[in-house]
Amino acid sequence: MATMPNPNMPPEFIESLSASAVELADAVTLPPACYTSAQFYEFEKDALYYNEWQCVGREDWVREPGDFFTTRTIGEPIIVSRNLQGEIRAMSAVCQHRAMLVAEGSGSARGFLCPYHHWSYSLDGTLVAAPAMNKTCNFDRKANSLPRFATEIWNGFIFIHFDENAAPLGPRLTGVADAIAGYELAGAQGPRPQPAARLPWNWKVMFENNNDGYHASRLHAGPLHDFVPSGRAEFPHSDPEDAGFLRFNGTLHPDASFNATQRAVLPIFPGLSDEARHRMTFANVPPSLSLIMMSDMVIYLILRPDGPESLEMDTGLLFAPGAMEDPAFDHKLDMNMRATEHIIAQDFHVDELVQAGLRSRFAPRGRYSWQEGAQGQFNKWLVHRYRAAHKRLAGAAAIG
Repeated sequence: MATMPNPNMPPEFIESLSASAVELADAVTLPPACYTSAQFYEFEKDALYYNEWQCVGREDWVREPGDFFTTRTIGEPIIVSRNLQGEIRAMSAVCQHRAMLVAEGSGSARGFLCPYHHWSYSLDGTLVAAPAMNKTCNFDRKANSLPRFATEIWNGFIFIHFDENAAPLGPRLTGVADAIAGYELAGAQGPRPQPAARLPWNWKVMFENNNDGYHASRLHAGPLHDFVPSGRAEFPHSDPEDAGFLRFNGTLHPDASFNATQRAVLPIFPGLSDEARHRMTFANVPPSLSLIMMSDMVIYLILRPDGPESLEMDTGLLFAPGAMEDPAFDHKLDMNMRATEHIIAQDFHVDELVQAGLRSRFAPRGRYSWQEGAQGQFNKWLVHRYRAAHKRLAGAAAIG
């Protein structure tokens, strides 16, 4: 990876973040610059994206040996493939000759051929051939393979880490994994998401909106949402070192779902406990994965920033095994999606206006309601990593 200028933030700015990472009753929101500043975005890349696990897709997107898909986050083009031994691998899509991308889209292949000068790579990213390089002095083919990333499968989701030697993700997600175990997501089924939407707001605005129980009974008031009142929100404890956190929201009746009947119309996930069927669960693995979990459907969001005030987002659906085989499945799903799309439209409108407000000189560091407990957890997760990055970058600058 190319050496970049030190992106550190001023010490006084980092210290100011502490006010967002205290107990919720005393906390304030993050500074607006965390959502708008190009300088902070560069700092955040190092603090989070180059040093944390990120979700890039589902394991069933690469079912067979040779299957691959491409994606990107923070401007980094990524290939995920299943090699001929059946193992999932992730690597940079950037040719190590002249930086051409060696793959686009998704499909099946025996390897990756750079269309520019025909350097070819295996499904693991190993450089296989480099035409007419025989007269180049000290050319080391092994040193010119595609940069490889660590990979880990969690509940059927593929996570990558830009550091191939990163510590595993799973041990820091035990609390989240236990809470959602009844969904058995590794075996859940769903269609491949449509092409990603590009959204004109900071990724944290999106992440926070999805975890904000405070607004739900207000912005979404009406028959499509009133069965999941904000006053029934719960926020299980998490530590800043954890890789994820939860929000539960009790419902007025079991097996509630977003449609005009207010009840599940698709098959219930069979492993759910009675307790889980009396609530909606919001499970989060920042900075990239957010899950909205009902008794009959799971919506997953994969967030991929491409700038300080924009992101791309993959939106997918998961269902209980066999649910999609019902001849009436599409019609039942349409009931859920009509309601969900109505709610999403309300959220997107708010997200765009929040981003506009964050650019204002009058943007506050506001106070929190108890119903925003997930925001407090998120802030602690973020600030813990911002502080660590600041210390690391300051040390690197002193050595340099």
